[in-house]
Amino acid sequence: MLVGTVMRKIKSRTWKKPRYFRLQDDCMTIWYQSKKAGNIHSTFSVNDVEAVREGHQSEVLLSIADEFPPDRCFTLVFRGRRGNLDLVAESAEEAQSWIRGMRKLIENVENMGEREKLDQWIGDWFKKADKNNDGRMNFKEVQDLLKMMNVDMNEQHAHRLFTMADKSQSGTLEDDEFVIFYKMLTQREDILRVFQEYSADGQKLSQSDLEDFLREEQLEGDDVQLHAKQLIECYEPSDTAKLLNAMTFDGFLMYLGSAEGSIFNPRRRVVFQDMTQPLCHYFISSSHNTYLMEDQLRGQSSVEGYIRALNRSCRCVEVDCWDGANGEPIVYHGHTFTSKILFKDVVSAVSNYAFKVSEYPVILSIENHCSVEQQRVMAQHLNHILGDKLLKSTLDGKAPIRLPSPEDLKGKILVKAKKNGGLEQSFNGMVEDSLTGEFSDEDDGAEIDEDNPHRESRSKQHLSKELSDCVVYCKSVHFTSFKHSRIHSKFYEVASFTESKARKHLRDAGAEFVHHNSRQLSRVYPSGFRTDSSNFNPQEMWNAGCQTVALNFQTAGEGMDLNDGLFSQNGYCGYVLKPSFMRETEKRFDPEMPQKRDDYHPVVLTIQVISGQQLPKVNIKEDSIVDPLVRVEIHGVPMDQAKQETRYIENNGFNPMWNDTLHFTIHTPELAMVRFVVEDYDKTSKNDFVGQYTLPLSCMQQGYRHIHLLSKDGTSIPPSSLFVHLRITDLE
Repeated sequence: MLVGTVMRKIKSRTWKKPRYFRLQDDCMTIWYQSKKAGNIHSTFSVNDVEAVREGHQSEVLLSIADEFPPDRCFTLVFRGRRGNLDLVAESAEEAQSWIRGMRKLIENVENMGEREKLDQWIGDWFKKADKNNDGRMNFKEVQDLLKMMNVDMNEQHAHRLFTMADKSQSGTLEDDEFVIFYKMLTQREDILRVFQEYSADGQKLSQSDLEDFLREEQLEGDDVQLHAKQLIECYEPSDTAKLLNAMTFDGFLMYLGSAEGSIFNPRRRVVFQDMTQPLCHYFISSSHNTYLMEDQLRGQSSVEGYIRALNRSCRCVEVDCWDGANGEPIVYHGHTFTSKILFKDVVSAVSNYAFKVSEYPVILSIENHCSVEQQRVMAQHLNHILGDKLLKSTLDGKAPIRLPSPEDLKGKILVKAKKNGGLEQSFNGMVEDSLTGEFSDEDDGAEIDEDNPHRESRSKQHLSKELSDCVVYCKSVHFTSFKHSRIHSKFYEVASFTESKARKHLRDAGAEFVHHNSRQLSRVYPSGFRTDSSNFNPQEMWNAGCQTVALNFQTAGEGMDLNDGLFSQNGYCGYVLKPSFMRETEKRFDPEMPQKRDDYHPVVLTIQVISGQQLPKVNIKEDSIVDPLVRVEIHGVPMDQAKQETRYIENNGFNPMWNDTLHFTIHTPELAMVRFVVEDYDKTSKNDFVGQYTLPLSCMQQGYRHIHLLSKDGTSIPPSSLFVHLRITDLE
């Protein structure tokens, strides 16, 4: 890889161009250049690559499968929403050396400690600024670098630090001198104050000093003694301090910057919830129009949409099926110009990726517009491709009385679609073999109603027995009313609502909606008017206990931030247990009136936003520097919805200090999500987005914490962070 290789970059069946690829000496950057264009080259970082797929594992490579054998092909998958890179090597050996090499480099990055990551980051900046590549930087280059790093610094101050760091007195900074300069530049006065407050001698924290800090500030009640010992063992760089059972300022800094020092409670990262309750007792991460990579009218359909959603632990994906050529059903957004993919390719992708991130069940939500003949083909593909993964009958072969649990259904794929008759009939052989079953689009949340501009006539359609038999616990039905459901509906019936219908029910009968969802599943999906694939705020629907709140996973923004935030807990498994007051059928919880709850327990959240570290640049202009402000948003029941902001700091995205305190009263803490948003203040136009982080209130650690910011795409942007102090207290 260091020597370099010519490979073909493939964009389509007709676009195949040779490119020269080479790994740079830092073993972190891949450089590539087109043969013809001479000096036009591009680079990407190993940090940006999420995975390497071997062989024909993308639509593009499948389209040229007859031309290049799979052992010469591979795909680099990038983080976030960036397109993949499809490559064909000259030989199988060459392909293997890149595949193995890339995997090794990705593994190295994942195993780096915080200190190494920071050194790597500093090194990257040094290389960017060292314009003449002589491994040293004069003061002018350092000034340019500070601008690039979002620092607007007084020239005298910068020069003073430069001279102090220039140990060799050469008038330039070499690699290690630049690290000294950077450390002086990033001196954390905010953390030093906290350190000195708890340190008996101002030099170090003894084990008992650290225990006091953990008890009084971090509010860690459990075995503080053992925890302090572990923190010193894990984060203290000095062996001398370790022998004294003490922590230096450097160790304290490392601890506060680590996952344990972050705002998210590590104990909530693993599967910690009871997974043996009925399916309807969980919020389930769900995607809408999963096949789309862009908008609803002209966007590209791709199996990549399914792979990405499943790799983000989505557990309910949507498949819109229509009759295709040669008897093969296709998937696309009907009556639009979106491209089309084969149903069998979608089923293969689901089969391959369903359980890579989570072992809990996946629901295939099928919207069926196919003829009976092609429905039979769909059933054949489901049975043949999914094999044992497809749930074909009830778990114990008996007529059940409630939905099974995620635990019971591990490794299973469930089909949600129309069904002839009910589950009961299938046990007493009452369903005839013919296609007597008729259904209309109205029975379903087939996505056609007053919300949808592509409205069709309500046509009666026949249902094939084979496809009907694939549906067990998720029979799609038309919703009439809550009263009708209470009397007639079965636990395995699923109603779908557009966002506006769901909102109307929530307004008119919130408590009824919550009660309905304690017994059976509901699906909510975006209105048909959202042709740009934008998302609604899923929180409103979670407030009603709706389980499968389907979002456009391909669209970044507040809706997906909340979804990622909610499902970042519980082992990232795609299932989150609803609060007990939403699961018990005898309880009546009304999201509009949370104070009427038996165990009503409001809290006050106090957040001191202290400082920010190395915020990313938003403006491409060389000399622009951000004026950052922090907005804290509470998303929850209507009474809890709130936003507050700090003031903005002029011209400092490098180490802004706010020390602003915000207070929120939260009436239903169990449902509250907290979103931190950093923006670049602009008095003349809309503020620019800088970074965000969203998490459930129930997963927050109190005390002094770092918030590691994420990009618009939800990917991490190290070392950007906020430093805050948090308290959650009972409302007096």
